[in-house]
Order: sequence, then C-alpha cells, then structure tokens
Amino acid sequence: MLEFIAQAYARGAPIPFVQYWGKGLRPTLAAPEFACLDFLSSMISRIGAIYEPGTDFTLVFTDTHAALNGHSQASIHSYFQDLVSAARRHGFNVCLLSSLMNAAGSRPHQLSEQQVPPAEVLAELRNSAAKWFKGEGSPEEGAIRYFQANMLERKVMERAFPRSIFITFNGSRLRSLFPDALPIFYMFSLRHGISDKPWFLPPNYTGRNPEPKGQSGEFAGPAADSRDGSAS
Repeated sequence: MLEFIAQAYARGAPIPFVQYWGKGLRPTLAAPEFACLDFLSSMISRIGAIYEPGTDFTLVFTDTHAALNGHSQASIHSYFQDLVSAARRHGFNVCLLSSLMNAAGSRPHQLSEQQVPPAEVLAELRNSAAKWFKGEGSPEEGAIRYFQANMLERKVMERAFPRSIFITFNGSRLRSLFPDALPIFYMFSLRHGISDKPWFLPPNYTGRNPEPKGQSGEFAGPAADSRDGSAS
C-alpha cells in the first residue's frame, strides 16, 4: 500500500482508491448508506488536509452481484441512481461493475475452469447467501456462482484500476475475492467498531445507536478475520 501511495506522491497525483458498493433488499439508499458515505468522506478529508492533491475515490456498484442475488432490474436501477446522487455530493466517482465487465469483453462463462471456492471461503459465502440470496438455486449454488463471478471480476478490476488501493468492509478471510495485484485496505463502514456493510443494515441504523444484535464490528486491519462475511 505504501508503494502505491509513494507512486502517487512522486507523480504529484491524487491517491486513488476504489471500492465495491453492493445492494441489499431495499430499492433506495437509507440511513446506513448515508452514514457510511459520510464516514468515507471524513477519511478522504483527513487525507486532503495533509496531502494537497488529495484522493481520487471511485465506488464500483456491484450490479452484477445484485442480479445474481435475484434483485429486479428496476430495483437495481433505482438504487444505483440514488447512489450516484449521494456519492457525487461527496465528490466520489461511481460506475457499474457490469460496465467494466462489458468494456473488457468479459463474461462469467469465460472462466477457463469453473472454480470451486476453498471450504472456509465457501462457508463464509454460504452463510451470507442464506440471508441475502434470492436468486435461482440453493444458497450454496448462489455462493459458488458468486465466487466464480468474483474470480473474473477481480481481474477486470486490476486492469481498470491498476494504481488504486482497494477498500473493503470484508475481513481478510475473503482476500481471495479481491484483486491480486492491488493493495487491500480493510476498514470500518460507519464508525470505529462497525464493519457491517451499510446496505445490509436496518434502514434506520446510523451507527450512533446500539449495534444490531449479532452484527458487532471487529478491528479493521489486515488481520480483521472476525466479521460476518456478508458478500455484496
């Protein structure tokens, strides 16, 4: 990560960050998402206060994951439009993961082999799918398809953002889902101590009230392995 920051400094360029942004069951943003954007913005502001070029921050909306999870196109579209409006107020860039995939000419069926996730990764993804997967097949089938899609998507992300630091609210046990060639910054989502993805939190939750039962946050760092594992 320090190497990527040093490269930006040497160019006198903004430090580039990129992050996946997912979707839960609701068709528009709610309080947790707005609180998360505020939290991300506060981090960006602190960097800008000590480094004049600032940052270049991009949210990649994982519409491909939402479609896999069985969400309607109307719901995906309305959520994305809401995200674009809210994110741009903070100066963030926003794009669709499907657009990056299409630009790269990539499709899930192009995987050279249909990879099966390691047992520990499958267990994490299966637990998440049991809560959030509404697509065709069983939660385990959904988890496997999600893993396979990520194996292709992470390569596309590497090519699209070759100098960026990849931010995630996941723990490092899911490191295999993220771009190999990019440094990973594991961070909290709403405030210190909360790393749950905002799109999965109750709509009125802002991080200031008590944490939802069973969704306590863990330390956000390279060894943050105790999170709920909910995939986007």
